[in-house]
Amino acid sequence: MKLQPTIAALCAAAFFSGGVFAMTSAEQKTEKDRIEAEYKAASDQCKPMKGNAKDVCKKQADGQKKIALADLKHRAEPTEGHRHDLAKAKADAEYDVAKEKCDDATGNTKDVCQKEAKAAHVKALEAAKVAEVSAKPSSNPSDVADARKDAAEKSREADYKAAKERCDAMAGDAKDACVADAKRKFGQ
Repeated sequence: MKLQPTIAALCAAAFFSGGVFAMTSAEQKTEKDRIEAEYKAASDQCKPMKGNAKDVCKKQADGQKKIALADLKHRAEPTEGHRHDLAKAKADAEYDVAKEKCDDATGNTKDVCQKEAKAAHVKALEAAKVAEVSAKPSSNPSDVADARKDAAEKSREADYKAAKERCDAMAGDAKDACVADAKRKFGQ
C-alpha cells in the first residue's frame, strides 16, 4: 500500500515533533548564559543614572531577565503551566516597572498611577488564568465560562478602584458625580 505524500509528510512531522521543540541541556545553558550577559549589560546601563530613573531602569532589567528565564523554561518544556508562568512573568514585570514609574508623581496623581498599574496587572493575570483554563484538555465550556466571568469581575473591580481614585482629585458635587458615574460604569 502506497501512502499519499501529504499523509506521509504529516506522519513524519508528528513523529519528529516531539524533539523539534525540546532543547538540549547544552542549548539551555547557552541561553541562560546569554540571558545573564544581557541582564548584566542592562544593569550596567543603569549605574550612571540617578534617582527614580535608575530605579525604573533596574526594574526593567530585572523584568526582562525574569521574562527571558520564563520563556526559556517554556521553550525547554512547552507545558501549559510554563506558558502560564511566562504570561505571569510578563504581567509582573510590566506591573513592577509601571509601579516604579509612579514614584515620579506625588499625591493623587501618584495614587491614580498606582491604581491604573494595578488594574493593568490584574487584567493581565486574569487573561493568563483564562488562557490556562481554556487550554486544559479536561476543561469543559462551563469551566472556561466561569474563569471568564471571574476574570471580568476582578478586572471590573480593579478598573473601578482606579476610576474612583481619579475622583478623589475632585471635590463636592463634581466628586459625587464622578464616583456615581464610576459605580454605574463598572457595576459597583
